Amino acid sequence: MDAAADTPSDVAFHIDVLRREGGLLADAAERAGLDARVPACPGWRVRDLLKHLGYVHRWAAGYVAEQRASWVDRASEREILSQGPDDDALAGWFRDGHAALVRTLQAADPDLTCWTFLEAPSPLAFWARRQAHETAIHRVDAEQAAESVAPGQGFSPAFAADGIDELIMGFLGRDANRGSWDGPLGSLGFHATDGAGSLAHWRVAAAPGTFAVSRDPGPADCDVTGSAAGLYLLLWNRRDTSGLDVRGEPGKLAAFREHFHVTWR
Repeated sequence: MDAAADTPSDVAFHIDVLRREGGLLADAAERAGLDARVPACPGWRVRDLLKHLGYVHRWAAGYVAEQRASWVDRASEREILSQGPDDDALAGWFRDGHAALVRTLQAADPDLTCWTFLEAPSPLAFWARRQAHETAIHRVDAEQAAESVAPGQGFSPAFAADGIDELIMGFLGRDANRGSWDGPLGSLGFHATDGAGSLAHWRVAAAPGTFAVSRDPGPADCDVTGSAAGLYLLLWNRRDTSGLDVRGEPGKLAAFREHFHVTWR
């Protein structure tokens, strides 16, 4: 991708990323083999990764295609992993579901209304962005399972910074609005050396009775600086801090990473 041409607020941008990342994931899964372990997901093999994401792609497409106005219960992870196609059909099943999601998003009315779970300019923008990042992070999982030399290559600074923003301002911002943070106290700063504009600095601050997130360059108890791609993978627990500049109290970062888990509601 040409970083100068990236426009993360554009639905078409996220659909293009989704298309590319799904193809790269499927290729990496085939290189790894269905029995290969997925390091970032303890207990998972590559077949579990394909079943999980193949289900999520179909689940997401249903909200857009059918304009579902409310939450539809998902199958449990145990049910998803215990069902699905046999091994010989799994790769094709995954590719079919991924392609169908891309087509659904491309054909959708920009003004459609449906259920979402994070703030976004529109429901279509939400689903395109969320599925692009969901697929990109799991592409890294497939590459790690295949023991690729440099998993995660190819994330432009703009896309990686957008992913950091979704996680901090979206998922953690939702926790802040709900007052539902029950994790460690203290403040963390994340600084993307190749970020641009408002997508270069983020701050997470938790104190007794308060929790807030912001796009703020100010100092924190622990400040982490590096490329947007490096921070993106760190925050999604797909890499460690090697090569990143960690200053202040690293225990704050470790406690945060151990506690924070993404949820879909």
